[in-house]
Amino acid sequence: MIVALILGRKGSIGFPGKNTFPILGKPLAWYPMNVAKNTKEIDKIYLSTDDPELMKIAIEEGVEVIERPPHLATKEALGEHAYQHGFGIIKKQNLGVEIELVVLLFCNAATLTSKTVSEGIKLLREDSTADSAVTVSRYNMWSPLRARKKDSDGYLQPFVPFETFGDPKTLNCDRDSQGDVLFADMGVSIVRPQNLDHLEDGMLPQKWMGRKILPLYQEAGCDVDYEWQIPVVEWWLKKYGEFK
Repeated sequence: MIVALILGRKGSIGFPGKNTFPILGKPLAWYPMNVAKNTKEIDKIYLSTDDPELMKIAIEEGVEVIERPPHLATKEALGEHAYQHGFGIIKKQNLGVEIELVVLLFCNAATLTSKTVSEGIKLLREDSTADSAVTVSRYNMWSPLRARKKDSDGYLQPFVPFETFGDPKTLNCDRDSQGDVLFADMGVSIVRPQNLDHLEDGMLPQKWMGRKILPLYQEAGCDVDYEWQIPVVEWWLKKYGEFK
């Protein structure tokens, strides 16, 4: 069996109400739910949340609700622990059933298609040594080489020492000079169950992905944390989305 587990909580500091914010006539959370519904390989879909509005949307879409406990619904709580909690409940509800893969989604990540999810499932079935398959987008303009932080005197310094990238004398400001800079865009993480059972073995910052991670390439994918991202998501859905 393959299950999908979607996360979404009520509180948001950067963009309050983002998960239910209307995009192209639908709440943001509707999109990942429907991607899961339209992925033929997925057998059951669950939503872990503390938000009554999200629960209502889930029930209307035939998605089973897992009530997230308060200690996992704070701004300090990590998504990996909410995923682990939700998966524990899923296992209890499906005792005796082998769960092949878990499709991890976020209510605030709409830049995804069922075709991409199916592709990731296929890749993991072909490569038994891989831990996960996740969507990535190329953001060369945000290379770590360009990142800065303020020092104790108030001046900007490299966030990562230039030596990390090789000989500083050979580096330049061309955004493509370090090769493709791939960010996990949070569209989907398709993982093996042991990743959630043994989070401590995974790679930072998203330990649920394990260590051997296969990329699923997208353009301009993102999870919404700020209101300014809404036009980007609308553009993406109009260009690539299944729900025009």
